[in-house]
Amino acid sequence: MKLSRLTPLLLVLFVVALLLTVLSAYNMVALSAKVPLAARWLFLAALAFYAAKRRSLTFWIVVSMFIGAEFGHDFPALGQNMKVLSDVFLRLVKTIIAPLVFATLVVGIAGHADLKQVGKMGVKALVYFEVVTTFALFIGLAAINLSKAGVGVSRVGMDDEKLEPVKQSAADIILHIFPENIAKSVAEGQVLQVVVFAIIFAIGLAMVHGRHRRPMLEFAESLSEVMFKFTNVVMFFAPIGVGGAMAYTVGKMGFAPLQNAFYLLLTLYAALIAFILLVLLPIALLARIPVKRFVQAIAEPVSIAFATTSSEAALPRAMEAMEGLGVPRRIVAFVMPTGYSFNLDGTTLYLSLAAIFVAQAAGIDLTWGQQLVMVFTLMLTSKGVAGVPRASLVILLATVASFNLPAWPVFIILGIDALMDMARTAVNVTGNCLATAVIARWEGEFVDNYVAPPLTELAENDSTVAQHAH
Repeated sequence: MKLSRLTPLLLVLFVVALLLTVLSAYNMVALSAKVPLAARWLFLAALAFYAAKRRSLTFWIVVSMFIGAEFGHDFPALGQNMKVLSDVFLRLVKTIIAPLVFATLVVGIAGHADLKQVGKMGVKALVYFEVVTTFALFIGLAAINLSKAGVGVSRVGMDDEKLEPVKQSAADIILHIFPENIAKSVAEGQVLQVVVFAIIFAIGLAMVHGRHRRPMLEFAESLSEVMFKFTNVVMFFAPIGVGGAMAYTVGKMGFAPLQNAFYLLLTLYAALIAFILLVLLPIALLARIPVKRFVQAIAEPVSIAFATTSSEAALPRAMEAMEGLGVPRRIVAFVMPTGYSFNLDGTTLYLSLAAIFVAQAAGIDLTWGQQLVMVFTLMLTSKGVAGVPRASLVILLATVASFNLPAWPVFIILGIDALMDMARTAVNVTGNCLATAVIARWEGEFVDNYVAPPLTELAENDSTVAQHAH
């Protein structure tokens, strides 16, 4: 059966299941409890068949969330036994963390060892990236503390799993940042220590002779690529892990967590809109970037990023768009790829939201100091993973584990992650496009009222852009 024919059938089955469930719940019609139950499972079976035809991992994750929630609601005792599926997925994800963070940071820092030749532009770009991502981080932190989207989840049936935050002095926190044994740090999942080791290692690698640097950099690039593929393989198990997690959560706590997940989604979109209006727009105005032309230029690459949830997919068109706006090619070729490692505005904002949501859901009251340490950790660990769908899940799980927080609220987030990923990826691309224009203006090389050359000329230069981007 064609997908176009399945869609109206799915809508009909959904409406029928919803009506029967509402009529039965409010005793409007004398119905056996098995009738709405059968209608819901028939709709879910049709939805699973539709997902099998589409072969989309993101869609399968959404479907498994619904199936898991229904299973946990209808069979709560069995649903609570499904936690083992989410635990297996969690263990697989944890194996990714250390090598992925190490490889991406080494490539991101040592791979740009030619920053000395780039000179002032490189320093300006990195300063701009860190300032803007810090604003994103604090807006996310403020938004989740205002909305308190995670508060109340753990009050129902989760008292036995309640954890306490680790109480540490200032000296303990400082010492905890630095590794005494990298193997021990990896084994214990101390992600911030891995980050510090990777940064120092990358700086040392950038300082050695090219003959010695090249093999190690190639190894780090290969490890990075392999871990990206490893992440993709593990994510094939994500629907099963999410289904098991939702069955366990709903079986134990009912549907309350799903309401909190919806609040988190609204909080994220509101925070991203606030970030665009309060940070990106004033920056564009201060840098005298023609806002109307800029919006028209980035419309296509941002749409691609929103639809594919991958910043990398939008990179070629984003580079072209910035050249067409009046940014010199050499600035685009440096700032844009570097920004994809160091200027993840949407991802940073999302991670700060999600991490505090986990603490709120677990019933743990973090102090402002603990929240700042957590988001600082996220700001470091999020570098270099923009091109991997759902890689933020890996970073989030590593961070909550480092702060003695439970992992189960992360699976509530994963159920709506596809909807969140679209928005944060679009903001990542918007932020990187604006960064190229701002750095060009800062360097005094932004061309106002620029008229792009013919498409044939742009096509001839595509290979040059690709070489610089790598």
